[in-house]
Amino acid sequence: MGAEATDENPEEKQLGEGERVGTCCRRESGWTRGAQTMAAVSPRKPAEPSGKKLSIHVVTWNIASAAPPLDLSDLLQLNNQNLNMDMYVIGLQEMNCGIMSLLFDTAFEDPWSSFFMDVLSPLSFVKVSSVRMQGLLVLVFAKHQHLPFVQILTTKSTPTGLFGYWGNKGGVSICLKLYGYYVSVINCHLPPHMANNDQRLEHFDRILEMQNFEGHDIPNILDHDLILWFGDMNFRIEDFGLHFVRESIKNRCYSGLWEKDQLSIAKRHDALLREFHEGPLLFPPTYKFDKNSNDYDTSEKKRKPAWTDRILWRLKRQPQASSHVPSQQAYFSLSLRSYVSYMVYSISDHKPVTGTFDLELKPLVSAPLITLLPEGLWTMEDDMLISYSLSADFLSSPWDWIGLYKVGLRHINDYLSYVWVGDNHVSSSSGLYQVYINISDIPETEDQFLLCYYSNSQHSVVGMSKPFKVSWWEREGYCGGLEPFVSSPWPPD
Repeated sequence: MGAEATDENPEEKQLGEGERVGTCCRRESGWTRGAQTMAAVSPRKPAEPSGKKLSIHVVTWNIASAAPPLDLSDLLQLNNQNLNMDMYVIGLQEMNCGIMSLLFDTAFEDPWSSFFMDVLSPLSFVKVSSVRMQGLLVLVFAKHQHLPFVQILTTKSTPTGLFGYWGNKGGVSICLKLYGYYVSVINCHLPPHMANNDQRLEHFDRILEMQNFEGHDIPNILDHDLILWFGDMNFRIEDFGLHFVRESIKNRCYSGLWEKDQLSIAKRHDALLREFHEGPLLFPPTYKFDKNSNDYDTSEKKRKPAWTDRILWRLKRQPQASSHVPSQQAYFSLSLRSYVSYMVYSISDHKPVTGTFDLELKPLVSAPLITLLPEGLWTMEDDMLISYSLSADFLSSPWDWIGLYKVGLRHINDYLSYVWVGDNHVSSSSGLYQVYINISDIPETEDQFLLCYYSNSQHSVVGMSKPFKVSWWEREGYCGGLEPFVSSPWPPD
């Protein structure tokens, strides 16, 4: 598993010194020769940075219709004590999309989504969004304390398969705002085979062009602060024969193969494609393996190994140096901590690839739109009183709702009880509102709870209480025997 060090970098070979990417000089990307960490830093970052640092783990894997294995701890870096993840972005290709499987997955959660939620929810990660198009799936998870600052703007499916309408190839995407910054994540599956490179590039362009957001008051995707683009891109290694490629892999001589990687070649000739950065390919080509082994294809076809599975990113173009940038302008910088594949997983003919990023930003939104407080006492036998306040620029809707959750919720619909804010209204004064929520079905428990305010217009959680516990006491004359009350909220995470 993992990567081997090298003195060379495939992206450094593609561009001459000082060649520009968009409006930014390539040397400003901050590649560190011979190191595992690379940085692409926005010029907006001040000399003495302050703000928030988030760790984002991106996974791409063509699973070849396989079911989830028993353990994915390595893939998710769960045993790495040096990492404290804030978000997971997971893209899968070639999920089982037979008729019966699709019908089952429509009625119930698909096995892979359920698996990731089972693993990540005990670690305080919540699935905030997902998109499925036949065999393509993208999932976004965030630690629950980030939920009020992750706004899902829109999701999109872009089929590019048969006649441009079939969804076995194409892309699925999620556009969101993270602490006020625009972020798009795209999972794609491009056409296969060595000879179809032009078609791959055409599909790449088409997926990008289809990320239009008319009617959503969202800027063009090329004006988003960050694009994370990953998937089975199916780019191959040209010219070299099978024996040479396999010997190079056996001897861990990857640098010679970089020169003939089709994506690397395309970036030399395409200015926009060059704006998408990638870490050095310090791991063996991830395709094609015999299933349940680490042997490259031994079938009659004996397909040539290739780096088909890739993770790219692009930061927003910056103004020309002569432009006036206000001193209070926020900053947004991204550095790649690791870019590796995992030989330990053999359920597919592809090996999974992950990229771990450190994102530093000065939040444009530093306070949630809604402040939620569970009251200290309960109003009635089966109801809990909730107080909340709205920020001045938030427009509430009768279709907004407040959910009561156990800490460790899997997704936003994993509530124990909920109330529409337009119903069960008690009072409002000086910007403070009160509603009550039914808790008759909540059993006596030592678990911690959360309250979340869901905005129907923003399709996102916009407010969340601190974790709290519900204590139970016996009151003389109370027919139910035990009366609940809310203990003081636990300290913040």
